[in-house]
Amino acid sequence: MTDDYLARIGQLIRDARQHRGWTQLQLADALGTSQSAVNRIERGNQNISLEMIARIGEALDSEIVSLGYAGPMHLRVVGGRRLSGSIDVKTSKNACVALLCASLLNSGRTVLRRVARIEEVFRILEVLNSIGVRTRWINGGADLEIQPPAHLDLNGMDADAARRTRSIIMFLGPLLHRETHFKLPYAGGCDLGTRTIEPHMTALRRFGLEITATEGMYHATVNRQINPERPIVLTERGDTATENAVLAAARHDGVTVIRNASSNYMVQDLCFFLEELGVRVEGVGTTTLTVHGVPDIDRDVDYSPSEDPVEAMSLIAAAVITESELTIRRVPVEFLEVELAVLEGMGLNHDLSAEYPADNGRTRLADLTVRPSKLEAPIDKIHPMPFPGLNIDNVPFFAAIAASAHGSTLIHDWVYDNRAIYLTDLNRLGGRLQLLDPHRVLVEGTTRWRAAEMMCPPALRPAVVVLLAMMAAEGTSVLRNVYVINRGYEDLAERLNSVGAQIETFRDI
Repeated sequence: MTDDYLARIGQLIRDARQHRGWTQLQLADALGTSQSAVNRIERGNQNISLEMIARIGEALDSEIVSLGYAGPMHLRVVGGRRLSGSIDVKTSKNACVALLCASLLNSGRTVLRRVARIEEVFRILEVLNSIGVRTRWINGGADLEIQPPAHLDLNGMDADAARRTRSIIMFLGPLLHRETHFKLPYAGGCDLGTRTIEPHMTALRRFGLEITATEGMYHATVNRQINPERPIVLTERGDTATENAVLAAARHDGVTVIRNASSNYMVQDLCFFLEELGVRVEGVGTTTLTVHGVPDIDRDVDYSPSEDPVEAMSLIAAAVITESELTIRRVPVEFLEVELAVLEGMGLNHDLSAEYPADNGRTRLADLTVRPSKLEAPIDKIHPMPFPGLNIDNVPFFAAIAASAHGSTLIHDWVYDNRAIYLTDLNRLGGRLQLLDPHRVLVEGTTRWRAAEMMCPPALRPAVVVLLAMMAAEGTSVLRNVYVINRGYEDLAERLNSVGAQIETFRDI
């Protein structure tokens, strides 16, 4: 490699490490090398193999460089442009990955309609394919067909793909019915601080599952003699923990009651899908689910997951921050009612159409038109709560919206350890955000956004918030290494361009 390439790669590695919040010593420990070697790499003073680049990328969960194309993807954003026209909300990322995991319950053919073509889905598909599940895109790539084998080849699992998605944790519920011994790689995904699997195990132990963790793997054993004899009470009303409990209950030969369950959108879509498989679920939309399990499931099913409320919130924020008039179609309003009430209180000028059903026949949709508004900071702090409260994943968008409003707004992101810290990246673009502690940020508005070149935060929603602020900033900004955005959004730059944004995708190595 030339000295120029070495320096550019070194800068990317340094930026990725710093955004991960690691020291050079921590990265060196993860790689089994010395701090001085990491220092030389970051200064471009040491030759570096593709194998080492791949190891660094895996350690930092960052796409430093990839084989098969020129390098990591970046975005060049010409800001200060108004959006106009209309844009459709895509299907739910979180529902799609849950349904992919749920397909392991079924011996028959599963077809999922309008599946989000995103990196998170691709990683799960790579894992499924590696263990023998046949998948193919049909109907011009719009829909996905899934056919599990009679016997899974878990020893052939693509561990690299599994480590790049936290959704792999939702294999536990389905696999405990198919195997008595298996292993899974540690779950990855966004860097949002320490997240244990104990809330999942609170439920799964009741089905005989026990796990030991060694050398980067979860080693699972299942005792078929153990079954839930009383209601399962989740210690945390988490979405994936609830989904794992429901997946485990779906093939349990009996009735399982799950209390303190999440009633969020992806859990509802999972329950609707299970009903197509013949599993009766009572209490969908409440915090108590009663699952009437079916020990053997062999059905050909066709299901359409609903639209993504978090993507809808992203598009609402894009319109607000760029002071645009934009119609957002197919908005799952029942999962955004609190957010819209908060925005109304801040002075948002908007219209909602009459409601109509999603393709799953159950979720309520509407079309939302957002207009330029004079926003005032909310009187109360912005903080998430389990559904039907303000969605945890929508909190970051309120940081940029609050920066566009007059006055001071307190954002309290109590769920994740690191995410509030990443919101302060908006200061590079002219924001005035003060980090009070790892969970609280004070936002001062209004903001005159300015262009900047920066590394993409390693967490999905803060990364999109930075992109939206760049769209509002006069001049040209560059957002480097946007793999994390591609994990959760399908063709986001191109779709924003269709309503007036100017975002160019490029690679530089």
